[in-house]
Amino acid sequence: MISTETSDGSSEEEYDRRRRAQWLAGEARADGVARRDMLRLLAAAGVAAGAATALPMTLGAPRAQAAAATATAAIVKPLPEDRFTIRGTNAETKFDALAQTGHLTPASHFFVRNHTATPRLDAKTWTLRIWGDGLRGGEREFTLADLIRLPSTSRTAFVECAGNGRSLFTTQQGQSASGTAWTLGAIGNAHWRGVRLSEVLRRAGVSRHAVDVMPSGLDADYVTDDGTNLGRVRRPLPLSKAMDDVILAYEMNGAPLPADHGYPVRVLVPAWVGIASIKWVGDIEVSSKPLFSPWNTQFYRLFGETYPPEGSAPLTHQTLKSAFELPWNASVDAATTHHLTGRSWSATGAITRVDISTDEGATWHRARLKDTPHRATWTRWTTPWHPRTPGPTTLLARATDTTGRTQPETTVHNTQGYLFDAVVRHAVTVV
Repeated sequence: MISTETSDGSSEEEYDRRRRAQWLAGEARADGVARRDMLRLLAAAGVAAGAATALPMTLGAPRAQAAAATATAAIVKPLPEDRFTIRGTNAETKFDALAQTGHLTPASHFFVRNHTATPRLDAKTWTLRIWGDGLRGGEREFTLADLIRLPSTSRTAFVECAGNGRSLFTTQQGQSASGTAWTLGAIGNAHWRGVRLSEVLRRAGVSRHAVDVMPSGLDADYVTDDGTNLGRVRRPLPLSKAMDDVILAYEMNGAPLPADHGYPVRVLVPAWVGIASIKWVGDIEVSSKPLFSPWNTQFYRLFGETYPPEGSAPLTHQTLKSAFELPWNASVDAATTHHLTGRSWSATGAITRVDISTDEGATWHRARLKDTPHRATWTRWTTPWHPRTPGPTTLLARATDTTGRTQPETTVHNTQGYLFDAVVRHAVTVV
């Protein structure tokens, strides 16, 4: 089970237990969360255990009513076949398409994760509503011009779907996982500019009683295939995290946010799973009570045989990964020197080394890092390879970060296929 810490030093599991206990005492809100799901969560606090044990281990990933629609209808920007793999209303970046890009992912290559469809919003009429009983003086509204007038901040960080690598549970480990069958391209790295969320919350009058902050998007309501309307995509953050490094971003790579990536303003929660970085943010609730939504109860927890029935604590930090900038099942020429390239990234530390094997793990050598490593952004690397013998082989890339963590051989299974971090077996054929 993954254990992380909030910025105040307490563990996510402890924080989650407190929240559930407060819900039981009538001191929390769980709008849009089914009673059976709250019972499952309460099982961790030792209550309602009898009812909770009858619940399924996981509800599975819901599908929006728009799932049958093509990505062309759901996504605004062009989706050329040489850059993207279409996955329902989503578009996964083909990792080999990044080989000719720099450290930053151009918007033209950046993956798209849509729950429904990209909304068409007008920045001139857009406002951000800050509201809730965690404010001192009532709700406030900010226009885009208001945000731009505030002190700005910027940083380079990746946004990565929690399910990035999900298909590898099946193809590498022979285990099933529900949800979009991403390979490794549900990630993009950009330079973001905006205003700190803490700055906006202070100006809105956040009170000392506030505990949770919940941004909501302006895309359409998310409806499951059984007709349950879960409302707009929203996910709470602990106030300690909201007041730390979270940004309300209005620029991406030096230009206004593109429509598919949150125009006019999105939340950026560096290093956390992508669902925390709400796109097209329209309002933020500031609450004196813990908040729950379907996106931190039914989804974005770890469920499975190695986890308790109520699942893990809600996912926060992403994990450690590596990928080759090479097509899957590529053919490469024998007796030729190839310069293999790729990228490695970690949410909890900077990349310190990347080891490469070109013989299915029999031997390893260190790749040359091309960037100064930083946490929450990726590091490019390269290594020469001169294959001599024709036939199939497997390339492996294994990263280590400043926390001392190294990618494992396998990832502990969870039913929704989150946080795959194992060394990826990249098949090629030498011809």
